[in-house]
Amino acid sequence: MAERTQLTHSLAKPRAERALASLWTIHGERAGAPSMAIFKQRLRPRPAGPSEQELPPTSGGWERARSLTVARVAPELIVLIGASATLNFWDLSINRWANTYYAAAVRSMSTSWHNFLYASLDPSGVMSVDKPPLAFWIQALSVRVFGYHPLSILIPEALMGVATVVLIYDLVRRLFGRPAGFIAGVALATTPMTVAMSRHNNPDALVALCCVAALWFFVRAVGDGRTRWIVLSGVMVGLGFEAKMGIALVVVPGIILAWLLLRPRGWRRALDQLVAGGIAMTVVGGAWPLLVALTPADERPWLSGTANNGILSLIFDYNGFGRVSGQSGGPPPVPRGVRAGVFGGATGPLRLLNSELGGQAGWLLGVALLSGLAILAVTRLRRSDPRTPWVVAVGGSFVATAVVFSVAHGIFHPYYVSLLAPFTAALVGAGAGQLLSGRLGARFVAAGVLAVGVLCELVVLGDYRGQLTWMQPLLLVVVGAACLACLVMSNRPARAVAISAAVAALLVAPSIWAIDTLGYPTQGTFPAGGPAKDNAAGMSHKLPSGAFGPGGGSPRIIAGSPAAYAGGSGARGATDAVGSLFGNRARRASRPGGPRAGFGASRPGFGAATTAISPSAISDPALARIVRFVKRHGGGTIAVSSQSDAAKAIIKQNANVAGLGGWSGRESDPTIAWFASEVSSGHVRWVYSQGLANFNVKADGRTGDTAVLEAATRTCVRVDTTNGVRILGRFDHAEFEYTPALFDCAGRGAALAALAG
Repeated sequence: MAERTQLTHSLAKPRAERALASLWTIHGERAGAPSMAIFKQRLRPRPAGPSEQELPPTSGGWERARSLTVARVAPELIVLIGASATLNFWDLSINRWANTYYAAAVRSMSTSWHNFLYASLDPSGVMSVDKPPLAFWIQALSVRVFGYHPLSILIPEALMGVATVVLIYDLVRRLFGRPAGFIAGVALATTPMTVAMSRHNNPDALVALCCVAALWFFVRAVGDGRTRWIVLSGVMVGLGFEAKMGIALVVVPGIILAWLLLRPRGWRRALDQLVAGGIAMTVVGGAWPLLVALTPADERPWLSGTANNGILSLIFDYNGFGRVSGQSGGPPPVPRGVRAGVFGGATGPLRLLNSELGGQAGWLLGVALLSGLAILAVTRLRRSDPRTPWVVAVGGSFVATAVVFSVAHGIFHPYYVSLLAPFTAALVGAGAGQLLSGRLGARFVAAGVLAVGVLCELVVLGDYRGQLTWMQPLLLVVVGAACLACLVMSNRPARAVAISAAVAALLVAPSIWAIDTLGYPTQGTFPAGGPAKDNAAGMSHKLPSGAFGPGGGSPRIIAGSPAAYAGGSGARGATDAVGSLFGNRARRASRPGGPRAGFGASRPGFGAATTAISPSAISDPALARIVRFVKRHGGGTIAVSSQSDAAKAIIKQNANVAGLGGWSGRESDPTIAWFASEVSSGHVRWVYSQGLANFNVKADGRTGDTAVLEAATRTCVRVDTTNGVRILGRFDHAEFEYTPALFDCAGRGAALAALAG
């Protein structure tokens, strides 16, 4: 007892330590407390971080950064949650299955844990999707609980959008106050592409949430210097990697630079903490790729998007550097009458403001850029100012993302800018909060930020003729008056009112576009926000009716002699043994004028739109009949060219249909040897060939599954001649015809393997 009393007195200097010592004295031994030596060590104060006395009085303070939670749910946060939830959930069912490619994968993943683990598109586990599985795991688990329904897939995405808005609010509030957090939340919630992605099943909503969470944990680390926050930040980046691979790494450079600049406990400790965070990021982000790499290829699906079935190829090529430096399948020249929206337009420093991207997330880029630079200038990179690491981390994420998106000339789609939106909103909120509080120095800084903001919006509006024409004079009057007030008025409250009016005016246009997004289905592979007619990815909801271009219309079945088949002497024709899958539905149609040409041969640049459709999409009714036929004749998996077409059959009929060539039929290059193995093992029995040879378009360097399909048609048994039926279609005034056929590959594995050499 005397020893315990001596310990209590020796540690009794700070009041908190006296209280802890007393608590240990009363309850320590009874609760199995640690030894006295360990207890002494725990009571030693941690090395001090940056002194609060060094902070300027306008810095926002370290205590705000250290606070774990808001003391109470602020009313503005309730408003933000309500507004974001309304935009994300309003008439959500109108979007149906959204991206059918991923919706089909979720159905397959929800029925088999093997498919769940490897993100298989088809129920048989033949081909995976072209992305890692985390986002689809969440959707598949929701389907397992609530059943396979569009809302089971879309509601988790909408909740992710709301959660991202809440995190952005708190990320900004901690350093810049509640008004700044509210403005940041509004800016994000009303970004048109954010709304579109939160109502869609692409993995981008989860990527944005993970990246914002990584920054949020980093700001927690700025507050107290603890390693655990850096580790959790790395975990969030790793989870983002598991959702969409390399793009999640855009937050890493800013976080590293900011932490090394701050180094609250010295260089060595800062480096150790970054190493710990990097290990956490690598372990979490590399878990699924390692699992795939360690699984024998014949025990998992072929990785869609690859030519060698290798996970590193998927990471670094198809979903990695190829997206930035250029890859097969990137944007070709754009033909007359076809928008380039699905590829984001030309690269360059102003790309983010063009007609494809500006209306989606470019409205506030000017305010964000100038705000970040102004805060950086005011802090002068002082370690004692917590705004310094904040703006370096958030601004670094903004710059890294903007640069990558501006120079990427591989496959780049407008909906990618949904990741830029949170960083933009955070900088806008921080800048507005500093302007309102008068903490950005000279008055001309406020005027300059607002002037650049209105200039940016005018550039965006200029790309949409006839849209929001009344906004231009409103912006010029309101923001112009606010700039004048900042320059000439000495009364701070009056200037704050003027700045508030200007910020509100700048938020009007994106808010209207965000609301416009609710007026039509955000379906297809390329979601986008804003008015339907100015949708940056117009094909996202117009594709089914306009896929065949101006004057095209639906494909037609024409009667005629059987087309010469591309197969070799190995093809055997059990001509009418099973009857025509088309029956007597063939009819003669007049042939439209124009030259007879192969699909895609009309003129250069045709490929810009062909990536949105594929052969079996044209003959979807025929595929549906074939699925029913196969079920009546022994079942088995049907291999088709495109995963997009397989997805339709999976959603509509829960059919065993596997797309061998990737999304459009050209992204994946499976080998004949692999296909022979799949046939021998019974994973694939049937092959449905449209006879189009992947559009006969090879200008982009991809051949897809052409070799596999040709091998199947040379080796397997042809069970349908379609009674000489040919199908005629048009695209952009060019005609094409094709003859679909079904092949039975049962027992032909050895023959296929022989073709593989």
